[in-house]
Amino acid sequence: MASRSCTFLEILLAIILPPLGVFLHYGCCSMEFCICLLLTILGYIPGIIYAVYVLVALGSEERDRDYDTLA
Repeated sequence: MASRSCTFLEILLAIILPPLGVFLHYGCCSMEFCICLLLTILGYIPGIIYAVYVLVALGSEERDRDYDTLA
């Protein structure tokens, strides 16, 4: 349940300020953060779309990998 609330918070922050949500999930010097920052500078809406995509689509792949490791 805690991971769902963290994901919800990251998505909410990604809608308000896209690089912040990605930063909290991936860190400052990651490729995802740099792309999100660049897209947000070029246009706010592309930054939001990319941030939500990265947090939802790529985040679920990481959760699946963690589950496979434990199983």
